[in-house]
Amino acid sequence: MHTFHRLPAAASVLALAAGIAHAQEIDPNLPSYEAVSGVSGNLTSIGSDTLNNLMTLWSEGFRGFYPNVAVQIQGAGSGTAPPALVEGTAQFGPMSRPMRGSEIEEFEARYGYEPIPMRGAIDAIGVFVHRDNPVTCLSLQEVDAIFSSTRAGGADAAITTWGQVGATGEWADRPVAMYGRNSASGTFGYFREVALFGGDYSPEVREQPGSSTVIQGVAADLGGIGYSGVGYATADVRALEIRGEDGECYDTEAAPEGLYPIARFLYVYMNVDPNAALEPLRAEFVRYVYSQEGQNDVVRAGFFPVTARIADMDLEAFGLK
Repeated sequence: MHTFHRLPAAASVLALAAGIAHAQEIDPNLPSYEAVSGVSGNLTSIGSDTLNNLMTLWSEGFRGFYPNVAVQIQGAGSGTAPPALVEGTAQFGPMSRPMRGSEIEEFEARYGYEPIPMRGAIDAIGVFVHRDNPVTCLSLQEVDAIFSSTRAGGADAAITTWGQVGATGEWADRPVAMYGRNSASGTFGYFREVALFGGDYSPEVREQPGSSTVIQGVAADLGGIGYSGVGYATADVRALEIRGEDGECYDTEAAPEGLYPIARFLYVYMNVDPNAALEPLRAEFVRYVYSQEGQNDVVRAGFFPVTARIADMDLEAFGLK
């Protein structure tokens, strides 16, 4: 019988991942992957756009061990994962946010048990500006005053020009132009919860269909600012530092230590019958994700690797320990 681990609250999430100092540092206690016999078949992944590149890297790495396996990946947004798992059209449901209670209930009504997530990587959501923008650090209250209509973080007024956050000269009066994701995106929901203090987005935010288009929008707009998974950064944009709870400014590299405040686990949900062993194809994919090779793919995708402790907890939940 598999034990389902309730997902921790956002504030405590990255305390679990503490102990990794840099993005490139993979926990030496994670095993190297070794191929087994009898693995073949087709896998389909439907879900998060943020996880698209990482799912592709994991799939390519996995197929390096098992060339007879075929993997299809669709990444239209986290909201597309739960229905695909309920309907059985996908074996993997990548999500950049935890499943909502209503989504879990719908799955449970169909199958009689809850879906189980792999916590395969850690993502920092970068707040990106044009590379020429002189501003270097914002507080969450300032981010909220830029992106929200409600200012639940407590700011007195909306921030509409870069001069309001310290830019001078020709930048002082330059209007702030916001780029963000659409509501199908898990990043949209997570950013609203953390950076907007649960408030509402400003109607001025230009909604984009994917992470890369957010970055493209900011890169082409001197006054642009947008949020996206850090793995989508390009040379034309720069991720701002964000002021932490201690008042210091932290860049996204501080995410695994819990110091960068807009960071989260990235999940891959699966339909796992608690009364049956996981079949070899999916079982070995899970093992691959939690191997040295799988976590090296995480680093290549621009995200942060998880610790052996997280891997062991999740492998146990899948009945693989």
